[in-house]
Amino acid sequence: MADIAFQQQFRQEFIGAFEMTKTQLRETVVKEADVRGNQATFLVAGSGGAEAKTRGVDGKIPATKSDLNQYTCTLVEKHHKEIRTSFDILSSQGNIRDVMQRSAAAVINRAMDQQIIDELANATVNTGAAATASLNLVVRAKTILGNNKVRTEDGQLFGLVTPAFMGYLQTLKEFSSVDYVDMKALVGGDGGLSDGNRIARWMGINWITHSELDGAGTSNETCYIYHRDAIGHACHKEGASIVADYDEEDDYSFVRASFHAQAKILQNTGIVKIAHDGSALAAA
Repeated sequence: MADIAFQQQFRQEFIGAFEMTKTQLRETVVKEADVRGNQATFLVAGSGGAEAKTRGVDGKIPATKSDLNQYTCTLVEKHHKEIRTSFDILSSQGNIRDVMQRSAAAVINRAMDQQIIDELANATVNTGAAATASLNLVVRAKTILGNNKVRTEDGQLFGLVTPAFMGYLQTLKEFSSVDYVDMKALVGGDGGLSDGNRIARWMGINWITHSELDGAGTSNETCYIYHRDAIGHACHKEGASIVADYDEEDDYSFVRASFHAQAKILQNTGIVKIAHDGSALAAA
């Protein structure tokens, strides 16, 4: 017989698992949320590099046309559904219905980010062989964009990097010192994003750390610096639709989250792909 009958105390409020729960990237691209059918077409328009001309020998001004380019992406549907019986819900610790809804939103938001990351991977402009993040590497990437006539000082540049890349940046005095920046990089700010994501702004670039980038934690991580106008993301609705309900016939609760969306590169020259060696900062 036990000397003491121990009592177990279960905390009713659940603790969120370590995972990404909201989209970090949709606010960094051109969004289209009013889509009819299963395709969305973005129009990229410009002068096509035309130059001002003098009158011709006939006295007429030479005419030209604007350069118009349409880019179409086909939307795909993504879903996440979770079902729990009433017995599961009543027997479990914590508010399981709330857990289900939060989990569904997290899955869908990660899927939206992944669409953008997968499309960025199709970019062809790069900085060369993998190297560790440095002032020179960032300057090189930004210079490439400038040489491609990308607007680099309009506040619409985004650096999408791994935790290791950000770790190296944080060791640079140029990144963290108030003498070099107008926004404290280590404190963070929303960078003009409406969803409240906290990001660092440095060298005219809004820096976002993302753990789902290809090769994160290895010697060949893939990071990006891109202009907002370089990539679009089309969605039938602003965000995802999440439905939670109860089935009386079979006595279960369910949550179903869905969206129809896709990302599309609009201007390849506005994206620089950076191969980064983050292995030295990876877990042993």
